[in-house]
Amino acid sequence: MPRSRINGNFIDKTFSIVANILLRIIPTTSGEKEAFTYYRDGMSAQSEGNYAEALQNYYEAMRLEIDPYDRSYILYNIGLIHTSNGEHTKALEYYFRALERNPFLPQAFNNMAVICHYRGEQAVRQGDSEIAEAWFEQAAEYWKQAIALTPGNYIEAHNWLKITRRFE
Repeated sequence: MPRSRINGNFIDKTFSIVANILLRIIPTTSGEKEAFTYYRDGMSAQSEGNYAEALQNYYEAMRLEIDPYDRSYILYNIGLIHTSNGEHTKALEYYFRALERNPFLPQAFNNMAVICHYRGEQAVRQGDSEIAEAWFEQAAEYWKQAIALTPGNYIEAHNWLKITRRFE
C-alpha cells in the first residue's frame, strides 16, 4: 500500500489529496505520475525520520523521472538525508548533482556552505588553521551564491560574511 494512503498526518493527507487531483488534471505520462508518487512517498517517509524508506522511494523516483528540474529536487532531498545522517561527503555529492540540473537552488548552496563551515570549525578544533581557512573560504563562496539567488534570505550567513570580511 502506498505510503500516502497510510499516513495519518493531516497535512500529508491534504497534500496527497491535492497531488492526486493535480495528477489527474495535468497531462502527464504514467511514468511521470509513478515517479511523483515515489517522490511524494519519499518526502512523507523523510518527514517522519524514516530515512531508509525515503531513500528507497527517492532512488525509484530517480529511475523513473526524466525531467532534470524534477530530478534536481529528488537529488537535493537525498542530500538532505545524507546531511542528517552526518554523511557530509555524500551529501555534498548529491547537492552538486542537484545544482548541475538546476543551478537555482539556493537551499543546496546554503547546505553546502553549512557543511563547509562545519568542517572549517572541526579543523580549527584540531589546530589546522590552513585547512580551516580553506573550508571557510569555500563556505563563503557557497553562501554568496545562495544570497545572490535569494537576497534577504540567509541573514546569519550574510552577517558571518560581513564579520569575517568575506562579503564583497
